Amino acid sequence: MITAASLLLHRLHTAGLDDVTAVEPVDGGLAALAGIAVRRGGSPLFVKSFAEVPADDLFAAEAEGLQVLRDRGGLVTPEVVLATRDVLVLSVLRPRPDDEAFWERLAHAVARLHTSTVHDRFGWEHDNWLGRYRQVNTWTADGHEFFARHRLLRWLPERRVRAALDERDRRALERLCDRLPDLLPANPACLTHGDLWAHNVLATADRAPAVIDPAVSYTWAEVDLAHLWCSPHPPEAERFFAVYAELTGLDDDWRGRMPLLQLRQSLALVAMFDHDWGAAEQVRALLRPFRAG
Repeated sequence: MITAASLLLHRLHTAGLDDVTAVEPVDGGLAALAGIAVRRGGSPLFVKSFAEVPADDLFAAEAEGLQVLRDRGGLVTPEVVLATRDVLVLSVLRPRPDDEAFWERLAHAVARLHTSTVHDRFGWEHDNWLGRYRQVNTWTADGHEFFARHRLLRWLPERRVRAALDERDRRALERLCDRLPDLLPANPACLTHGDLWAHNVLATADRAPAVIDPAVSYTWAEVDLAHLWCSPHPPEAERFFAVYAELTGLDDDWRGRMPLLQLRQSLALVAMFDHDWGAAEQVRALLRPFRAG
């Protein structure tokens, strides 16, 4: 039987990292295989792959996203050691310390990312990936059109989404998209992480916040905020939201917008996993007011 550790070890050796003697699996990833590569005389490395890699450019796009967040946005990201079709190798980060000081530092870093990278269009230089699914980033001048077409409606053809949503739900999503200009403010685009939840926040040796697993694009800053707000996070993370709101001048209504912006991630979870952690029910509940037309 081929184990995750043996598969990762084989791919590392195939990629030329012959000094790796073993791979110690790590838990926590929703889709990828991951582990810590033990080396002869060298520092350990983080290694990531999939049992079946869906496309040649998946890890190259992730490596690019890490570099872009560092170079353009000032975020701390792991060093990319190697990115091939079959494997991504990074420097090792540490578990985050869940105290208010850490989350306050993250708030300053994310606010700087969002406020220093304002762009005149929504999208990215090319498509990239959210997990194992392609993220469409066609340049678009209008943020509501971009979010509707490439972040919401794009999930409707996926097999699990078709099974989870009936025809009335699908029409309701279309109606919701038509009304987006009334539901969400017309904020500018900026560079976003694209998959910013607590699981993708780690730390350096000196306890500085660092991020992994990006799906970058230029879009609304509140897309990042919504994912962190709506997904599980420790109580200490409340400090992040208070500081971020102050630094970026969020209005008093921002919390009410979070479930709608998180609809993109909920649809993605439905598309990706048979067990979607209640995402399908959350989608149906959010769409219910739009079912009647």
